[in-house]
Amino acid sequence: MIGTYLEEVRHKAPLVHNITNYVTVNDVANMILACGASPIMADEPEDAVEITAICNSLNLNIGTLNRRTIEGMFAAGRRAKELGHPVLLDPVGAGASSLRTKTALKIMEEIRPDVIRGNISEIRTLRDNYTNRRQENAAGGQVSAGATRGVDADIRDAVTEENLEEGIAFAKAFAQETGCMVAITGAIDLVSDGSACYVIRNGMPQMSRITGTGCQLSGLMTAFVAAGGEDKLAAAAAAVCTMGLAGEMGYQRMQEGDGNATYRSRIIDAVYQMNGEILDQGAKYEIR
Repeated sequence: MIGTYLEEVRHKAPLVHNITNYVTVNDVANMILACGASPIMADEPEDAVEITAICNSLNLNIGTLNRRTIEGMFAAGRRAKELGHPVLLDPVGAGASSLRTKTALKIMEEIRPDVIRGNISEIRTLRDNYTNRRQENAAGGQVSAGATRGVDADIRDAVTEENLEEGIAFAKAFAQETGCMVAITGAIDLVSDGSACYVIRNGMPQMSRITGTGCQLSGLMTAFVAAGGEDKLAAAAAAVCTMGLAGEMGYQRMQEGDGNATYRSRIIDAVYQMNGEILDQGAKYEIR
């Protein structure tokens, strides 16, 4: 059952190295602690390489890029791959600027992450540019803009019940093309390794009113994949179910006068209080 993966995180307590953005770094750390893993953050290149060596997995989040963090990401990413540690790429805002898009594409090509997790507009931007670059064999060429609204998905890209089959086919095709797992998160979440696709319907619309729920999920997923054993697809899907279910549980506990800051804390608390049995009972998913 999918709750096993949460129990494995709590049992193994993986150390997760995060090079993430400064807007949500504290929330990412607390979410990783809530699930039973341990976070560490280091983006200075020399420090990042050594820290990566003592960790179990690496989370790369491009939300607030600068030259130092970019260098640190590649240094840490190369070391993680040398050691066989799973690497997750969160391409925050890919399509909003050339720097973000080019950095994400270069990480895909040089580091070869095990998982890419983003919203549908970010993933579509990467798919379009990745395919074009491979066809043209022009790694340093121009990149095309996506349909992002800053770091948010464009509503026109959203995965819905009406276009679900198209979304599943898209997720599988991109996973096959890149050779890594693809997690597309939104109202309906899709997690695919190219062969199978988990379709997940946990979560609340109000989660989009909190800065950093996606960043928190990336940290959570990096912990799950590190602890999940051979079936990394199921582990990644379990992380998505955990986050979505925590959003439901946290929202149920909201009181009059509470707002998005309280909701953020309630989601983290819900993960902290969750166990495998609760996750098995509350997870809403199918495999296609």
